[in-house]
Amino acid sequence: MEEEPDAINRTVNCLAPMPAFPQETGTKNKVRVPNSKLNLDARRFCIKVDPPRSSNNKRGQHLVINLLIPEHFLALSIRLSDLLDEIGAGKCTVMERRETYLRRERMMTTAAQITGGTETCFHFGSQSEGTTTPGLNSDIDFLHSAIRVNIMTDWRDWESGMNNLLMLRDDITPPQQYLLQVIHKYTPEPMTSIANDLLVRKDSGQVLFSSERCKQELEYKASHLGVTKNGPSVSFIPNWDMVSAFHVCKPLPEIHHWIDRCRGRHWPPAKLLEAARRSPSFLVPAGHPDSDYKREEWRLSPNLIERMLMFSFNMTQIKCYISLKIIKKALLNKIVGDSITSFHCKTLMFYTIERTHPSLWKEHNLMFLLLLCLQVLRKWLRLGILPHYIIEGVNLFDGKLSVVQQRRLLQYVNYLIKNDLQDLFHIDIDEFGCRLRACGILRIGQAGARELDPVRLRYGIRCLLKFEYFENCSSVLTEKVYAMQSSNTNFQQDIQYKLRAVVENSTNGKLTTVAFDLIYHLFALLNSVQSSTSSRLPNPAFIEIIRRFRYSLKTDVVSSGLKLASVLYCFGHLHAAIRVLEDVEKKDHIKVKSVCGMTEIYGERDLQVFANMMSDSCDNVHSEPSFAFCVSFIRQEAHCAPYILLFEMNRGMTEEEVAQRHHQEKRWMDSAEVDARPFLHYLQFLTYGGLGERNKQLHEFKKLWSCIFDQRNSINMYHLETALNLLGHCCEMEGDYQGALLYYEMSLRERHTNNAANWHVQRAQRIISN
Repeated sequence: MEEEPDAINRTVNCLAPMPAFPQETGTKNKVRVPNSKLNLDARRFCIKVDPPRSSNNKRGQHLVINLLIPEHFLALSIRLSDLLDEIGAGKCTVMERRETYLRRERMMTTAAQITGGTETCFHFGSQSEGTTTPGLNSDIDFLHSAIRVNIMTDWRDWESGMNNLLMLRDDITPPQQYLLQVIHKYTPEPMTSIANDLLVRKDSGQVLFSSERCKQELEYKASHLGVTKNGPSVSFIPNWDMVSAFHVCKPLPEIHHWIDRCRGRHWPPAKLLEAARRSPSFLVPAGHPDSDYKREEWRLSPNLIERMLMFSFNMTQIKCYISLKIIKKALLNKIVGDSITSFHCKTLMFYTIERTHPSLWKEHNLMFLLLLCLQVLRKWLRLGILPHYIIEGVNLFDGKLSVVQQRRLLQYVNYLIKNDLQDLFHIDIDEFGCRLRACGILRIGQAGARELDPVRLRYGIRCLLKFEYFENCSSVLTEKVYAMQSSNTNFQQDIQYKLRAVVENSTNGKLTTVAFDLIYHLFALLNSVQSSTSSRLPNPAFIEIIRRFRYSLKTDVVSSGLKLASVLYCFGHLHAAIRVLEDVEKKDHIKVKSVCGMTEIYGERDLQVFANMMSDSCDNVHSEPSFAFCVSFIRQEAHCAPYILLFEMNRGMTEEEVAQRHHQEKRWMDSAEVDARPFLHYLQFLTYGGLGERNKQLHEFKKLWSCIFDQRNSINMYHLETALNLLGHCCEMEGDYQGALLYYEMSLRERHTNNAANWHVQRAQRIISN
């Protein structure tokens, strides 16, 4: 593979434009690279770094980076690129991650807005960019922004009836930081009184909206969930960074200055800069560590612009960035802890891409490009400053990396560069070092044992992403249904209103897929509730309701079919119910993964679990993974559910038990929740019994028992206590009350309180004692 002569023979374009700072003494001449194949012999690259003209640099002197490229770097670059494909950083996986997380944020935004919410939701960071691997174990970055708050840049932006906040800064305010002055809703005048605990008064008398008190308020509201705070994040979900922010939709001088600086360069492209001009930024609750008003300050964050920059990366740039993050986590963090972040790596990438020729960003240059990024980091460390790529005047080392840590890191980065990145061969993350050594280029060691081959790993990641999307969908829907039940409105009318709102909010083409996901589930719920209601009418329009069920069978492979079968059974249409159950059973095979948005199982996110979902057919890599939601019956569907599930809707025996439920349990514990597979066999047991087919009924009893106690199915049992209650009820119907009592007691060992088994035990003991 040959380099492009034009790219190789010219000096690489300037790297990052630096702020005014003391220059290294002396200048160096450019070194031209010989026109030859990169793998034939070592070659020297010379990169000029152009600082802006300043009083200290009137002649525009250059900082020069000289890189000697080892002869084996070409082959090693190809191997590194292949390695990243193997560990889940290939193009298909990157795009799958992006698509999934964009769908998730659209799902949450749509769900919030159809219930009257005033926020927009975003996933930023590595997961939504697709720039992570399983070994990096990246956090999920979530930002929600209040759209009913009007952020003013000057008095002309004031809007009547809105919560108005005016952005303030002066000569002593650190770059990127703002104070928010509170303005009256109905008159364009500053507020002068402290109306609530979120407000504070500045020495000048101005009433400010405090960032720290805002975070304290969020922490107090979620204190029962276990809160972790990290910078602007107040999170109650493990492995999540959750930030509350404000939209800034008005033009900002910081952004326009950056756009003007970048105009005319090959990167960022002109279309991206034009989109950035129209893109909103965010104010997040974080003050500068050295500011007198750090508890009141809000930090300006151009997250959407940074996302656009990341989405403009080609695959070599993405792989270079992922490699940098692996180096950061495996090597640099051992030197300075968590002081160096992924955002530092991202900033290095932005500067490097901006000032290098596009034709150099090719797979066979990957090791050189990685070395180049580290060389740039070394240069910044020597100068003690890493400028924010977009917002001028911000040093990303401030508050993160002390002077001592900078020196320590500089020493190690210098060692890495001088030793041609040899420490990469000793990285454990994703077996990075083992896989790199396995190429045989340097004949160092052999590859270690790998649990998953690349094909199964990619399929496992794909399935995990779909699982997490469906899990998120289930959680969002359960929360919305709970909110509707808690309101004083007519439930059916409320669902119909939500359906109309989803349609109205999905006119954007990007929201269509997400809209259908919500519509299928809401329509299935509406159908079931109408079925339950029609059972009490003199002439129920039963046939029409059953016909409408076909539109809701697309929610997943089995749960909607099971609901239809349950409706048919409860209405006495046993032959029709059996036909539906037989069809469901054909779809419910061992590789179907259960999904529950309310409870968790240890190990449910293990990639091995999802790799095992791969079918044995020749096109298994492209086969669509199968998922099954838990079957849920809310109280409005009581007439559509078998009698025994009514106890699940009343599982709390005392008020003390109900009070023990944590926030998430309150959303579903007044409903009947059962895993799809045990419910399938339970319904078949009931229906075959009703038809008098005794042998088939007993066969289904054995399958229900096997389904519950087969260890291979344990990863799909989210509601084991309920499944044991169903098994116990089967024993009761068989007249085996001792066996029923045994299973009910097993259910209580699984969940002692808020378990319908408490009712069943009393009934079984009463029957046995008589």
